[in-house]
Amino acid sequence: MSSQAPPPAGFRIGHWTDAVGLTGCTAIVPPKDTRGGVDVRGGGPGTRETDAVGPYATTGQVTAVMLSGGSAYGLAAADGAMRWLEEHDRGYPTPGGVVPIVPAAVLFDIAIGDPRARPGPQEGYAACDAAVGGVPQTGSVGAGTGASVGKILGHEKATRAGLGYAAIVTGTGHTVAAIVVANALGDVIGADGAVIGGPRGEDGGFLRTTEVIATMEAAPDWNAPADHNTTLVCVMTDAALDKLGCGRVARMASAGIARAIDPVYSDLDGDTVFCLASGAGPMEPFTPIVVGTAAGTVVAEALRSTVQIETLR
Repeated sequence: MSSQAPPPAGFRIGHWTDAVGLTGCTAIVPPKDTRGGVDVRGGGPGTRETDAVGPYATTGQVTAVMLSGGSAYGLAAADGAMRWLEEHDRGYPTPGGVVPIVPAAVLFDIAIGDPRARPGPQEGYAACDAAVGGVPQTGSVGAGTGASVGKILGHEKATRAGLGYAAIVTGTGHTVAAIVVANALGDVIGADGAVIGGPRGEDGGFLRTTEVIATMEAAPDWNAPADHNTTLVCVMTDAALDKLGCGRVARMASAGIARAIDPVYSDLDGDTVFCLASGAGPMEPFTPIVVGTAAGTVVAEALRSTVQIETLR
């Protein structure tokens, strides 16, 4: 059973929000020596430093994760996070000083508010400076400020979403938490299979994107904002996972996106999942399965919460 338990001890989350420009960024700052992994499934991702936490790179350390609006321009927010982390002596040690490892992923929100309002280094720094422990603020904040779902018929008929959070404590005593941003082409689907966030018909009720696509006689206008979408996830746990274990949990957590978003992982989505693990000691063989199973559950719940918090138009 999931709950609104706080993230694992030592994890800090901060937002920078532009409520006028409808964009923002969110920093996840874990404890020192946290390992990380990533799973990128969408056909149109905007990312930075994902190779550094991929299975073939030597470093397993992640100093922070940056989730940002602003499309590819928003990747610059990670520069500000690096500056903040360096000032706080956080990063990978080298003979020239610490080098923060800050994987980042962005979503397309620049067609919603002010297209020139893009998070950059100053905003990324501010998000890190605002990071605190405990259950994070959710809704139209941080990276979720300009998010929406169900965009197959354009933004005027879409549902505004945002940033969500959920957590669970497993039977083994590990906390598994997820912070998410829902900005999908597809719909948010409830646990019962009903559409709870999607395109609206003439009567104001929800349509189902899969059915809209199935009945289309021609492709929609892909110059419209509907062609830029992304669901972003960061899983946090205090379990002892090595780098490869984090990657496997990120892959299992992607199942939570598929449970709560339909259709998913399309050419027009940039779905990206990070996993951060702070636990010390060797990884037990069964731990990635326990944590990954829990991660799928909390990711789905967190995504569903993004359209329950009506912070819309």
